[in-house]
Amino acid sequence: MEPGNTTNAIAHGAITPKPLKWRARIIARLVHILTKLIAATIRFETRDPSGYLRNSTATPAIIAIWHNRLALSISIYAKVIQATRSDRRMAALVSASRDGTFLSRIIELSGGQPVRGSSSRRGAQAFLELTTWAHRGLDLAITPDGPRGPRYQARAGTIVLAQVTGLAIVPLAVSLPWKFELRSWDRFQIPLPFGKCIVTVGEPIRVSRDATDEQRELIRQELERSLNAAQ
Repeated sequence: MEPGNTTNAIAHGAITPKPLKWRARIIARLVHILTKLIAATIRFETRDPSGYLRNSTATPAIIAIWHNRLALSISIYAKVIQATRSDRRMAALVSASRDGTFLSRIIELSGGQPVRGSSSRRGAQAFLELTTWAHRGLDLAITPDGPRGPRYQARAGTIVLAQVTGLAIVPLAVSLPWKFELRSWDRFQIPLPFGKCIVTVGEPIRVSRDATDEQRELIRQELERSLNAAQ
């Protein structure tokens, strides 16, 4: 779900993100606890017009959410996607940056599997790791506009991942009526306590193995429209 600093290339050309120092690990745990406390005060409303949650056989999927909705993404996954089967787990794409390392620790504390990489760093390695986790039965969590935007514009990588893995893309359009917005490129949204979170589960999107460039572009636009339904 994003990018900054990595170590130098190591054997076989692999790039390994720097681990968190002990102070940062403590802060990550505190943020994890604080996020859970805030989420406990929020009223979650799920809208599922396509019937995905009712009809899902709980097979793995690519869960797509905009970058600026990440603050509640772990709670949303637990309350919406894991509702179809409690033992579902996710592998989340996180950048190889310092901030990404911090987010990775929070994902680990929540029982998820972080996969480090982005289009600018460790991209090919991350793609291979994601396909491996998909074959092991994990959902894949992606921010189609992350980590650098433009905001609310889906990139083609999510479509290619769906084409290679055969997994359906499930768009989650998230609306936070009660929030604080940061002055970042994506206007990152921080939910305020005792607010409401409306999650609209979009129609699952499938990409044929033999899809052409033109077909992938049409699907990318469809994903973008579905995720923007909450704007």
